[in-house]
Amino acid sequence: MCAAQAADPTTGGDGGRIIRVTTLAKDGPGSLKAAVEAKGKRTVVFEVGGVIDLERSVLQIDEPYLTIAGQTAPSPGVTIIRGGLDLKGHDVKISHIRVMTGVDGQPRLSGWEADAFSTVAAHHVVVEHCSFFWAIDENMSTSGPRFNGKTLKEWRAATSHDILFRENIAAEGLADASHPKGEHSKGSLIHDNATGIVFYRNLWAHNMERSPLVKGGAQVLMVNNMIYDPGRRAVHYNLMNLEWEGHPYVTGEITAVGNVMRAGNSTAPGLPFLTIGGDGDLAWFSKDNINVDRWGNPAPMMGRYGVTKAKVIEAPAPLASIEGYRITPAADLETDLLASVGARPWDRAPDDIRMLFFVAEGRGAVIDDEKVVGGYPHPAPTRAAFVEKDWNLATMTPKSGVYPGQKAGPQEKLSGRDKEMRK
Repeated sequence: MCAAQAADPTTGGDGGRIIRVTTLAKDGPGSLKAAVEAKGKRTVVFEVGGVIDLERSVLQIDEPYLTIAGQTAPSPGVTIIRGGLDLKGHDVKISHIRVMTGVDGQPRLSGWEADAFSTVAAHHVVVEHCSFFWAIDENMSTSGPRFNGKTLKEWRAATSHDILFRENIAAEGLADASHPKGEHSKGSLIHDNATGIVFYRNLWAHNMERSPLVKGGAQVLMVNNMIYDPGRRAVHYNLMNLEWEGHPYVTGEITAVGNVMRAGNSTAPGLPFLTIGGDGDLAWFSKDNINVDRWGNPAPMMGRYGVTKAKVIEAPAPLASIEGYRITPAADLETDLLASVGARPWDRAPDDIRMLFFVAEGRGAVIDDEKVVGGYPHPAPTRAAFVEKDWNLATMTPKSGVYPGQKAGPQEKLSGRDKEMRK
C-alpha cells in the first residue's frame, strides 16, 4: 500500500520469527506487550481484531529488530485506546495500527500527558499507515536528549535519527485537556538535533500547533504532506536560547516539496505556512508548496514570532535527498492523499472516515475532549488465524492481493437514516 520508492531506513524484523497476538488484553501471554518485549528479530501478527485498552498507560518498545504488522488483523483491525506508544529501540517498523489516546475524563491540568506515538532516542524506524488521534502531548513525534556527548556528531547520534513517517494521520490533538502546561493540541515535535527525519504523505488535521515543530539543529524532509485546519501555527522552527544556553547554536534544516496547507474553522486568519521563532537560524528549501485560506485564496508562506535575530536562509537546492520519492504536484495532492492515508485504507475505522470527510468538506475543529466527537470506539472483538503461506512475509502483503476485511467501493460512516435514504 506504500507509494514511496526511496529506500527505507530499516526492514524491522524481516526474516525473524513470527509472534502471534492472540488477546486484546493490555499485557500477559499472547498480548501485544509480550510480543514487543520479546527479544530477537520478530514480526508481530494479529489473530484478533478490536480494541487494546492500555488503561491510561504507555506501551514502551525497547527491543530492536521488530515489525508490527497491523494489516494482518481481522477486521476491524487493532486500535489502542487510553494510552500511547513510546519507541526507544531501533530497527522497528510499525504499520496499520490506530492509537486513540484521549483525556479519559481526567481533570484539566491534572498531569495525564501521553503522546499517541513518539520515538525516544530511537533510530532506523518506519511508521507507516497508522492513525494517531487525541494525544495529550504530541500525536506523532520524534524526541530524545539534546546534548548527550561532547560534539554535534555525538549529540545527533545519541538522539532520534533516521525516522520515516509515511502515510499516517495525526489528528485532533486535545487542546484544553489534562496536560500540566495547559493548551496542548500538538501534531508533531522534532526535537533538537534529531536528523534524517522524513515526513512523506502524511495528514495533520485539527492540531493547534506543531505540524510539525522542528527544534534547534534538527534536519527534516517534508514531501507531499497535507496540513488541514492548523490553529495558531503550522510548520514552525524554534531554537530556544532558554534550552541551548551554554551550547553553540546549530542551524536547522527543512526541505519542503509538494506540501499543501489549507485553513479550517480553527485557523488564525493569515496564518503562514512556515513561522520561525527563537534565536537560531533555519536553512530552508521550498518547492511547489501551497497555502490557502478556507476559501482557497492564497495565504502567506512565511512569518515569524518573537523579536529575535533568527534568520531563514533560503537554500538553492534540497538540503536532503528527494531521490526515489514519487512526488505528486501540490495542486493534485489532496484527492490523491486522502484516498490512501491512515490505517487500513481498505477497511477504515469510523473516526478515520469522519476525519477524511472533515478534510474533504472543510469541516471540524480543534477539540478539547474525545467525547465531543463520540469518544472511544467499542467494536466487537474478532478472531481469525494468521496463515503464513498466504502472505509474502518479506513485504507483509497478502499473496491474493486482498487484505483482511477489504471492502469494495466507497467507505462512509452512515447513520440509520442515511442507510435508508440510500436504498
